[in-house]
Amino acid sequence: MEAFYIILLVGTVLVLVAALSSLLAFRFGAPLLLVFLSIGLLAGVDGLGIAFENYSFTFMLGSVALAIVLFDSGFMTPMHSFRIAAAPSIALASVGVLLTTGLFALAASLFLKFSLLEGLLLGSIVASTDAAAVFFLLRIGGINIRDKVRSTLEVESGTNDPMAIFLTVALAELLATGQGFSGLDVHFLVLFLEEMGLGVLCGLGGGFMIVWVLNRFTSDRGLAPIFVLTLALLVFAFTGAIGGSGFLAVYVAGMVSGNRKMFAKQQIVRFNEGLTWLAQIIMFLVLGLLATPSQFPSLLLPAVGLALFLIFVARPVAVWLSLLPFDFTQQETGFLAWVGLRGAVSILLAIMPILSGVENGSVYFNTTFIIVLVSLLVQGWTIKPVADWLGLIIPPRMGAVDKVELDLPGTAHHELISYRVMKDSPILKGERIPRWAMPSLVIRDGRSMRYQYAGRLKENDQIYLFISPAYSKLLDRIFASQVPVDEDDAEFFGAFAISPNRPAKELDAAYGPGLLSANEQNMTVGDLITSRLGGRVEYADRMRFGSIILIVRELDDQEEHIRSIGISLEPVEPTTNLPIFINMREIAHRIRDLIRKYRGKTVPDRRATPPPAA
Repeated sequence: MEAFYIILLVGTVLVLVAALSSLLAFRFGAPLLLVFLSIGLLAGVDGLGIAFENYSFTFMLGSVALAIVLFDSGFMTPMHSFRIAAAPSIALASVGVLLTTGLFALAASLFLKFSLLEGLLLGSIVASTDAAAVFFLLRIGGINIRDKVRSTLEVESGTNDPMAIFLTVALAELLATGQGFSGLDVHFLVLFLEEMGLGVLCGLGGGFMIVWVLNRFTSDRGLAPIFVLTLALLVFAFTGAIGGSGFLAVYVAGMVSGNRKMFAKQQIVRFNEGLTWLAQIIMFLVLGLLATPSQFPSLLLPAVGLALFLIFVARPVAVWLSLLPFDFTQQETGFLAWVGLRGAVSILLAIMPILSGVENGSVYFNTTFIIVLVSLLVQGWTIKPVADWLGLIIPPRMGAVDKVELDLPGTAHHELISYRVMKDSPILKGERIPRWAMPSLVIRDGRSMRYQYAGRLKENDQIYLFISPAYSKLLDRIFASQVPVDEDDAEFFGAFAISPNRPAKELDAAYGPGLLSANEQNMTVGDLITSRLGGRVEYADRMRFGSIILIVRELDDQEEHIRSIGISLEPVEPTTNLPIFINMREIAHRIRDLIRKYRGKTVPDRRATPPPAA
């Protein structure tokens, strides 16, 4: 019995130290997950001496923790973000993982003298990005980039694990049984399609089931998060038991349920946030405890070489080739290539060769662990500087908003929302509350009063309003704090602004001619940008037009139409003239320019050539 209390004491102390260390990590900008992993290493067999070698338990615990993280990731992913990023994310999660695995296998054969099959196994282990690392760095790191780029990274990190897991399990089985490449047949393709298909179907059904259950058992808000957690794990376990991808299912279930109206949704969000923190801490601590750093020196040089190859060659090439058909700029593709952090998923998969009985299974684990450390050190510490260097950090549209959305039982047409009036917010400067919003209560200095008797709102007032759910974001602007004025913002949005209703042919005449097609000649500038960007625009979208850059400065309240367009007279695109990270459209333009240049050199100008003498 004493042993139980000692284990519990050590475990809680480690979790507490990890939680407290996060405060220092936030202050100094250290990769938070690297801190958790380092604490596990320091407490392990080569540190404080805690001997822990239970690979089976670690794999099961890590799988459950990863399922919780993926469910929360899906739950917090808006359907809008998924729609705009689905195609490139799925390309990265499938083609990108395969390309990374293949390229890395060649390097592993060279650095570690592995066979091609062994290299493919190690490549599949490190091929997927870590959802935990990506979500934490983007959402907590305060990196404000285009919604399409952020969504692509988040959806990719949530969907590429099933592909990597399938490849790792299949290749480990081939090596363990000695079948080699002869074991790769149509059966594996059918098995893959079955696993992914069941994952999607069970995820969709599970998401609707979670919503249905929550909205029919509304007696106690305290039980709602428990229902959601257990139902999510039920989806994960059931899908895995019938041969599907439980990780894909739980991510899809989170996305489906998170984008529908649910009972006690705010309580669920807060519970999931805390639970995800705990799952991450425990997962990284246990994986750190499992490692034996004294075994690292013999593999240090080749493992570091492989890590650098993965960061600077395999991931960038795989991302570039996967995103060729999509309209990402060089800077955006470069950033997507850089944010390929490896983390707990890779270490978790590195346990599979040991559990499967693959020869030299510890080599896979130790090599992967070193690769993850290098990835977190090199990439985790540089995400924001790289985004800044590439010019991808966009000025925020508004400052901080402090609001709480409250459930109203028995209605789907109104919701109660509460705002704290922030310093320098527009509401304090005379901005009026829209007529469609119904303010009801103001809390000031601990006293509550009806809105009609509160007079002019003051800073730190808490105001409650009844609104239609569709209009929630429209109120954020008038209750948000003022955005600090930055000289770089003006540089980002161009030297001056023009109306989106101006005829596009004016730009063609000023900065062309010949830049517009026949159909585009009759468009407005706003319609031209919308058309060239695929029919949908986002805040801070940029489009090259001859010698200038057009920038979306402002959208309307519904975020559908452009209100203002900026013009930059000093183009910042492309980053380099080298043909790297450019998309198919840019390749076509460069080929066209080369052809024109070649024709200009080879075809003589008859107008400038004097006629031959008689």
